[in-house]
Amino acid sequence: MRPMAQLIRNLRLLPGAADRVFAISDLRALLPEHGDGAFKSIVARLGKSGELTRICRGIYMLAESRLQGGPLLGRTAARLRASYFNYLSLESVLSDAGRIAQIPMSRLTLMSSGRSSTISCGDYGSIEFVHTCKTATELAPGLSYDPELRLWRANMRLALRDMRDTRRDTGLVSWEHVDESVR
Repeated sequence: MRPMAQLIRNLRLLPGAADRVFAISDLRALLPEHGDGAFKSIVARLGKSGELTRICRGIYMLAESRLQGGPLLGRTAARLRASYFNYLSLESVLSDAGRIAQIPMSRLTLMSSGRSSTISCGDYGSIEFVHTCKTATELAPGLSYDPELRLWRANMRLALRDMRDTRRDTGLVSWEHVDESVR
């Protein structure tokens, strides 16, 4: 079987493949017998043929994927920083809770134990990682798991605290119904 056909066939056989994003290392594991140059060529040709869609550097999805919007960016963020502690917070959580007057379109904001950076995902939007020194143990009471995004999510109280701690602009926050101890 040709390597391109083999890679796509193996990806499609994975459970829930249409709802997944794949790091380049995931794809590489499916073709271990090919050299780096040949592998990169295979992935590039699959992109040109429309079988694979590049989301951002090193992250791909099958062309027939049903992912879009927040779930796509959330799963992309989880794969980009899989070896770090990350959680959805800041403007993303406050927007979802209706506490920000202007909703950030096609942008996810996360706190991360990794370095701060913003990753452009082209037409899909962008992902902003903001560094935190806080540990998962310290933050656990304010976190819940979001299975759709496959990320931890801050509650509103923690998101507001993160906004304050990172000196983000809170001018657009609707402060009515917000506990005084968070302000």
